[in-house]
Amino acid sequence: MRASDLIRTIESLIQKKVPMFLWGSPGIGKSSIVKQITDEKNIGFIDLRLALMDPTDLKGIPFYDKDSHTALWAPPAFLPSEGEGILFLDELNSAPPSVQASAYQLILDRKVGEYELPDGWSIVAAGNREGDRGVTYRMPSPLANRFVHFEMEVDVEDWRFWAYQKGIDKRIISYITYKSEHLFTFDTKSDVKSFATPRSWEYVDKILSSSLSSELLLSTISGAVGKDVSVEFLSFCKVMNKLPDIQNILDTGKGEYSDEVDVLHALSTGLVSGYLKDKGDEALDNLLTYTLGLKSEFAVMIVQDLQRNSVDMQFSKIFKEWVKKFAYLLE
Repeated sequence: MRASDLIRTIESLIQKKVPMFLWGSPGIGKSSIVKQITDEKNIGFIDLRLALMDPTDLKGIPFYDKDSHTALWAPPAFLPSEGEGILFLDELNSAPPSVQASAYQLILDRKVGEYELPDGWSIVAAGNREGDRGVTYRMPSPLANRFVHFEMEVDVEDWRFWAYQKGIDKRIISYITYKSEHLFTFDTKSDVKSFATPRSWEYVDKILSSSLSSELLLSTISGAVGKDVSVEFLSFCKVMNKLPDIQNILDTGKGEYSDEVDVLHALSTGLVSGYLKDKGDEALDNLLTYTLGLKSEFAVMIVQDLQRNSVDMQFSKIFKEWVKKFAYLLE
């Protein structure tokens, strides 16, 4: 399931307190999606790693109650006691079977021992598939039957929208637009330690914003996404030096054009990123004016990226002219 569809599904099902399990390869953003939902809804988020726990940790510690002369269980402090949010059981199937078994009651009955999960909280779990070469245990059928299961997939368009919103380096967005197969290069049959995933590209964004010297960039980025991808990415970055002045295009609507596909991919991303950082009606008209002279597929790519980022163009006179020229490509 695409990330955009999954987000809508989770938002709908958490209101009904339906337990969900997200399956997917390492680094594709399972936990990021759940955290994004809680941030947007301004609700709580607790990331609980059962793989680090003993079977008794969820139930708590027994103590003697002198009034009732019985043994009670003091619930652990890491479980929520009020409010609303998502209790996220990440890497659930990496926990030993005995620990998974201790979660049965919490997931289905929303209680364990003396503890009961507040009404405002929902349970979402996630894990890698058995064939992903991670540390996993086969999920027992009784536990599996307690979830609604979703298989996550990597989608370039969803990632690009997220990357624009997150302010990811435009060189990375441009490269993935140009070389979409390099967004995710994980191979279950390979023994390489570094490979490209949405998570490792976020690391590259941080590497590029660091104070590392150019001599160290190749080896460092290789450690995040692999050497082959790193070499191609840094070669692509040199294309950015061939771009016309993006700020001048946004200021005047004029600039040079290129027929090189890699340059056009980089330019399209640069223009969208530049506009999103400094929005304004005049800049929008200038950007649209410039796209009238671009190759049609890149003009459409720019406008679609603007629309995905909630840029309203209906009141722009230039946009009406743009639609007349490129409407046939949008049908």
